[in-house]
Amino acid sequence: MKILILHRVPYPRIDYHRGIDHQRHDVTYLGKQSAIDTLPSELRCTRVVRPGLNNACDETLAWLTQHPQTFDRVISMSEYELLDAARLRETLNIQGASLKAVTLARNKLEMKAAVQARRLRVPRFMALERYLALQGRVPWTSATVLKPHSGASSMDVSIHSQPAQAFDEIRHKISELALPIEDFQVEEFISGPIRHFDGLVLNGRILTLLSSEYVGTCLDYMERGSALGSWHLPTTEAMHAWVAAALQAVQIDNGAFHLEAIMDGDEPVFLEVGNRVGGADVVATYELATGIHLPSLELRIHVDGELDIAPFTMQPPDLGFGWFVLPGHTHAQRIYQGLNGAEELRASPHVVQWNELQPGSLLPEHVTYSAFEAPLAGIVKTAEPQQTRALLQTLFSRVSLAHDLTSVA
Repeated sequence: MKILILHRVPYPRIDYHRGIDHQRHDVTYLGKQSAIDTLPSELRCTRVVRPGLNNACDETLAWLTQHPQTFDRVISMSEYELLDAARLRETLNIQGASLKAVTLARNKLEMKAAVQARRLRVPRFMALERYLALQGRVPWTSATVLKPHSGASSMDVSIHSQPAQAFDEIRHKISELALPIEDFQVEEFISGPIRHFDGLVLNGRILTLLSSEYVGTCLDYMERGSALGSWHLPTTEAMHAWVAAALQAVQIDNGAFHLEAIMDGDEPVFLEVGNRVGGADVVATYELATGIHLPSLELRIHVDGELDIAPFTMQPPDLGFGWFVLPGHTHAQRIYQGLNGAEELRASPHVVQWNELQPGSLLPEHVTYSAFEAPLAGIVKTAEPQQTRALLQTLFSRVSLAHDLTSVA
């Protein structure tokens, strides 16, 4: 089989060789130079560097014009290139998720409408264009959230907490940043803990599922430089059924999923879902808890169209794992000087992984949740989920980036 991979996510985050037999299949990786550079030198494959001046679909089609050939599969493991892969499949008549289905799982306006149509609760919402036409008159009295309808990682998201001022604040932000109105939406702010649900689905059936709850928020991580993490918790039958219904609503039938919801008491309120694995150390903690490596099994679904997961589901998941990450992009200094308050926690028997930059390293200027890029990222394990939550809260309250080497502890 000939497989084309739109390669964007660094290779170690996916470990493609665990899901695709590169001796049996002819695999072509097409991506920008920085992504191609992450491929192992010994990997049997074809490497194609694209300029990166246009989208992946158009640059792939241009390459195919110069190097005509056919492929049996086109795969992207990056949320940012799922639509490109779908367009290529449609243009080249290759099997896989359709452009319509992928769009539904990328556009938050369409996905919330689809979920709402299944009588699942979503925040009240509307396109930004309609919000502006209504002069900010919305059918809710709480804060208003402005966000891109196809964004990720809380980029360009803002919360406007004073209803009387929200319209003027949003208009000012649009004008100041020259935001494309057609790419944005507004929605009702709902307060509560945010959970994420991760797993695999095959032909519309959930094969494996883990529930997690965030400590901190992606928005605070991005804007304020606050730490972020999550911990596994038990999945009830009712929550399993709710996740299944949400996936069916947005037509995510095959592959990995990462679904987020706000808990309003015991009721989940749908936020968004992606047909992909979660970021940070979601994949690593999932494998530690279940033995299941989500990316490699997702690849088997995409390549083979089937998957026997029975060996992995004989035992219930080992709950008690959690991951954490401290950002560096908001730090006043660009050089990593170490940590304050980390000495005791660094030596804790509950720490499974502790990935810390070397003092003197450059801090990333971009938002990243990735271990080895962020100044600190790691995994912890306790005897039961609530202990893990408490441990993460303790870590976040004590550990911070140092401003000079003399203050390091």
